[in-house]
Amino acid sequence: MAANTLLKVTGLKVAYGGIQAVKGVDFEVNDGELVTLIGSNGAGKTTTMKAITGTLPMLDGDIEYLGKSIKGRGAWDLVKEGLAMVPEGRGVFTRMTITENLQMGAYIRSDKAGVAEDIEKMFVLFPRLRERKDQLAGTMSGGEQQMLAMGRALMSRPKVLLLDEPSMGLSPIMVDKIFEVVKDVSARGVTVLLVEQNASRALGIANRGYVMESGNVTMNGDAKELLNDPRVRAAYLGE
Repeated sequence: MAANTLLKVTGLKVAYGGIQAVKGVDFEVNDGELVTLIGSNGAGKTTTMKAITGTLPMLDGDIEYLGKSIKGRGAWDLVKEGLAMVPEGRGVFTRMTITENLQMGAYIRSDKAGVAEDIEKMFVLFPRLRERKDQLAGTMSGGEQQMLAMGRALMSRPKVLLLDEPSMGLSPIMVDKIFEVVKDVSARGVTVLLVEQNASRALGIANRGYVMESGNVTMNGDAKELLNDPRVRAAYLGE
């Protein structure tokens, strides 16, 4: 494993609901990269993310994080080591305020001053959250909840941030904002693995990409090259 490879997935096989959804996937994410996994609905992208974070058991293969296997480790354990995920569907604490949700993101930390400082950073990154900081998360729009879920994950100060379908179900304006923020987070030095159905937007901001089809990685390479590849354009961009 190269010294700068933070996350390496080898021969990953995962079954979901009795069906083998992931059939032997290999990919890696290097320090400081923004890597995207693209593919149509049902390609196995979310299942792959769940296996990485320990919320779905693996049938076979291995996942290495910081050079060590994390096979069988739980999500809670991995957050402490700097691996945080924003799940599909956001999963905010609806009966808590925005500020309380952000505080929950820092539950593994004991540096109160640092936590307060990071909440302020989240309000700079997501000005809309500051405007609504005392509002219950359940009363926010889908896009605002997505921002909150991302802010909450960043409160754990992750080395690697996993984002599962962050643009799903959002208005075009909010999709623009979310991709802007993902790009900004990456520019701040957080390594990002982005799972996304919106192939053109994901490849537009990523360094590298992997294309998943029916549980397999069928293509990979530089994001801009994939974006211009006729096969990718035909399959995912309707051209």
